[in-house]
Amino acid sequence: MLWPVTPSDHRALSRPAQCATSSGLGSVPVAAALGALTLSQLMIVAVVQGAASVLHDAAAISLLPSLVDRSLIQRSNSRVGALFAIAATAGSHLGTALPAVLGPARALLGDITSFLISAGCTACIQAREPARARPKARRLREEISEGLRYVHGDEQLRTLTLVNATTFFALGLLNTLWALYLLRSLAVSATAFGVVLGLGALGAAAGALTAPALARRWGPGPMMLTALAITPLTQIPLLLASPGLHWEVAVGAALFLQLACASAAGTTQRSIRQIITTVRMRARMQAVSTWLTAGARPVAPLLAGGLGTWIGVRPTLTAGTFLLLVPLVVLARSPLRALRHMPDPPPLPGTGAVPVPSPHALRTGSPAVPTPARTDGDRPDRSPGGDAT
Repeated sequence: MLWPVTPSDHRALSRPAQCATSSGLGSVPVAAALGALTLSQLMIVAVVQGAASVLHDAAAISLLPSLVDRSLIQRSNSRVGALFAIAATAGSHLGTALPAVLGPARALLGDITSFLISAGCTACIQAREPARARPKARRLREEISEGLRYVHGDEQLRTLTLVNATTFFALGLLNTLWALYLLRSLAVSATAFGVVLGLGALGAAAGALTAPALARRWGPGPMMLTALAITPLTQIPLLLASPGLHWEVAVGAALFLQLACASAAGTTQRSIRQIITTVRMRARMQAVSTWLTAGARPVAPLLAGGLGTWIGVRPTLTAGTFLLLVPLVVLARSPLRALRHMPDPPPLPGTGAVPVPSPHALRTGSPAVPTPARTDGDRPDRSPGGDAT
């Protein structure tokens, strides 16, 4: 929500967030070694890590369009999404092994190392930009209000942000209980459960990688609409399942398809939002989306836990499945449902002219290495957001 508009500004936000997370996590094994670890410290570290993650995510996603040509934004988002899916699964499996080897507190050293490596990689990002004078300082409340007004005032941004937030909320509710349902109600073994998780990660990676090709063939709007329509249907095998190998296979296949659809729609809508947003407002636009999706993180599990206790796990999963219809309806009622091509960038400030595509966009073949983005005056820009989940 702050003022960041240049690559250096985004790096300036991202690095402190990563370092703050590393410092907070680093205090845990130190306190454990001294016998002074308390629940209060763990809660403070969790709050710091959560806040830093939101700040880092908003800055990192907003930075990508400044590093690649506009013609490569969708492809770049798809590859980043695939890497995130693979890294999340590998990290989960590693996270189950490290505590057994090092102990719960010392296992956080792996997390600390990963954040420090990330901060180092961020510091190595190079992007040439002309020096620009910053605008006069304004109150944080004004910056936040401007970002909210900007997103709300643009029908496409408003629709895509709402689609992203409601999808994230529904999946957050379902993800809170589906593991419990598999392990307790369906008596799935630990090995089978790990295989199902792996299939889900493969689905997310496959969806991200195939999203650009699917969008080119069918159009971004119809592709996202189809993906959102399929997502609720993937919950049916889980709701109908009973203990047995054939149902485990069906649930694994359904999870693969669910995360493939969610990832394909997520990377596409993120790219659309980035393309249609001006450079100056891109960070605040992404901050609005990140704020909405991050705000769902504590609410969705609380609602899932309350409903699960009140009406039962399976009825709650059924309710979550119906919640997945909300983003479908939102997109279906929007003109975006018929979007056949990626949109044009916004007009250049003060000219009303649409930026001229770079040589990359005019080539039929794919450039081997993306060139750094040019200055605001001669370059189109863009990218979408979705947290996903």
